[in-house]
Amino acid sequence: MKLYNKYLIGAVSVLGLASCTDYLDVNTNPNSPSIEQTKYEQLLPSSQFYMNHIYNIVGQNASFYTGNYMRNGSTNELYASRWFLNGVARGANAQQWFYTMVGNSYKPMYEKSMEAGAYHFAGIAKMLKAWGYIMEVDLFGEVPYYEAFGEAVLPKFDTGDVIYKECFNEIDEAIELLSRTQEKGAVALSAADYWNGGDTQKWIKACYLLKARWMNHLSKKSAGSYKDLKYDEAAILDCLAKAQQSNADNTIVRHQDNNTNSTDHLWNEPVDYNPLYSCVGMNTAIYATETLVQNLTNFDGKGIEDPRANKYIPWTRSVKSATTDPSIVWTADGKWRRSLGVNMQTPIINDNGPQATLWNADEQRWYTALDSRQNDTVYVFTTCGGTGYYGGTDPFWRRLKSDEASSLSGIWSVRPTSPSYVASYAEACFIKAEVLMRKGDKSGAYTAYVNGVRASIDDINDLNANWRTEFSSVADNPTFTNMTETEINAFINGALGTAADLTMGKIMTQKLIAMPFNMENWCDMRRFDYDQSIFMNWAPPFYYTNGTGDSFTYCPLGKHPRRWKQASYEYTYNLDNLIAIGAEVPGAYDLPGDDIVNTWWSSQQIMTLPVFWDRAD
Repeated sequence: MKLYNKYLIGAVSVLGLASCTDYLDVNTNPNSPSIEQTKYEQLLPSSQFYMNHIYNIVGQNASFYTGNYMRNGSTNELYASRWFLNGVARGANAQQWFYTMVGNSYKPMYEKSMEAGAYHFAGIAKMLKAWGYIMEVDLFGEVPYYEAFGEAVLPKFDTGDVIYKECFNEIDEAIELLSRTQEKGAVALSAADYWNGGDTQKWIKACYLLKARWMNHLSKKSAGSYKDLKYDEAAILDCLAKAQQSNADNTIVRHQDNNTNSTDHLWNEPVDYNPLYSCVGMNTAIYATETLVQNLTNFDGKGIEDPRANKYIPWTRSVKSATTDPSIVWTADGKWRRSLGVNMQTPIINDNGPQATLWNADEQRWYTALDSRQNDTVYVFTTCGGTGYYGGTDPFWRRLKSDEASSLSGIWSVRPTSPSYVASYAEACFIKAEVLMRKGDKSGAYTAYVNGVRASIDDINDLNANWRTEFSSVADNPTFTNMTETEINAFINGALGTAADLTMGKIMTQKLIAMPFNMENWCDMRRFDYDQSIFMNWAPPFYYTNGTGDSFTYCPLGKHPRRWKQASYEYTYNLDNLIAIGAEVPGAYDLPGDDIVNTWWSSQQIMTLPVFWDRAD
């Protein structure tokens, strides 16, 4: 049998996915056609669904290393928030979902599309393959590539640098195929493409943005051609010139909140809503941090609030009292208060905080289960409501569904109907600003930097307008109000500074704000070696810096989260090949551990080992 056994696609639209339930099941399900029997246009929606979901699911987990949001409780996100590197991550999700649900589809989709002259489907197959493998390398460092879907029962591992080179070739082929005219009789891309509606120009621009993103990952390398895995400023700028030029060019996955009976067979949740809702929006005990609040309310010490502050920081219904913290922001009518930020540089988690807030319906007040933590009511969950899965009447989440006074606003990016961003103009702008800053073109960098911030603001405004149209009940909540031109201009002209005083730190911090819960946040942190002068108002969490518990065992002071440990599927079923690739991984044998040649992959400090692009030449 092959390690990455082919899942069998039953109903093949995105609203009717089916598969074998066992990851390693080698039997054929007589009630479902195999992938070999499935048409190329039928393979596309499920591939899109799983690629979008897995990228966002692992991305949000990885983003908690970077400190804009935190979570309390025994969860993947808590371990990332506190840098407890022996805690679980979402490695199994990343490996299983890509290899089984996307990886097993792109090859037959490509081959069948090419045979039919359906070049646009073939191009997307190549794009998804490259995007998925880059994600795997960025997470794990080394994964099976050449033998992953061949005849090998247990595929050999390949190093990240080798895979990156191949993925650059894959994305170039994707662009070339998407640029072709399809053969007569080929199914139109619009018949199956639910991301871009068959718009090949958007797909091509998305490919160029992804290619620029991956080339920019090589920023620690010396100057040269990206084909040799060097840092290629000219090639990055050339790709960006062919990528998104406005928000109208974005590749965005639109979601619904219908709570249909159609569920995917790995996540087992309705397939129509935002994957970030599954991991963030529907869950409690996730909070904005003091780092994020400071950057949104006092960027660069200018004392000018970012108009996005009310969209990224959650609000709750509340009533002022004589003991109300004077630093809390309230609406003018005194009915909503905004969360304070959790200061991760203090021992708040070690001191049992922040405690989850509860609602006393009789007394109409918020409280916590611990008398000693009553002040934790100043922290508001990012939890979101909705009309489908949550079964509410609007986007608010209520601690007690029947009590309006217990409402929470949530935040804009993690609601059931918030869009997923595959490739955005905002990201293109920030990459361009970084590259131009490196080249010494501060004027060009400043223009790109401002354009990135403005693109982020405009996207949020457009989304909020849709919500206000649909739900009149949200009109008085600052999360849903429109950001006015006066507010926007005051922030851009006052807080962002000028070309003369532009710094790399301002660029990277604004990029971090504009792309919440995105895996690129962690990639950027690694590229800049967690430099506190680059990421403004940020510092490593107290749990790490003070060696709480056995944290230094897994991440000694001076080291940082650099990769994830391999998913259990690999060391359970493919151990010999995992051991063998260690000889080609710089630093693997320098990790602490007994018999390190055979156990490098399970060293207690494996997550501090840089992936290939995270090392200088």
